[in-house]
Amino acid sequence: MKKLLPILITFVAMLIASDLIAQCPMCKASVESNLKEGGTTGLGLNAGIIYLFVTPYLLAVAIGFTFWWKNRNRSTKHS
Repeated sequence: MKKLLPILITFVAMLIASDLIAQCPMCKASVESNLKEGGTTGLGLNAGIIYLFVTPYLLAVAIGFTFWWKNRNRSTKHS
């Protein structure tokens, strides 16, 4: 159970983070003014922020899962 706790915490954090589409006030003001003037700079900004935010967590989960998968037989043999 102790080994699953970090994985569970990471998973819950990723679920919470996917709902948080936030930007710094200066970036938001800049993008809003650009969109009002007819620009298209900010259309993909939120998706880009989420992509950059979630990618490290997905990598960490993948590495953790791989480590667990390779070592699960070793822990069941010693029990």
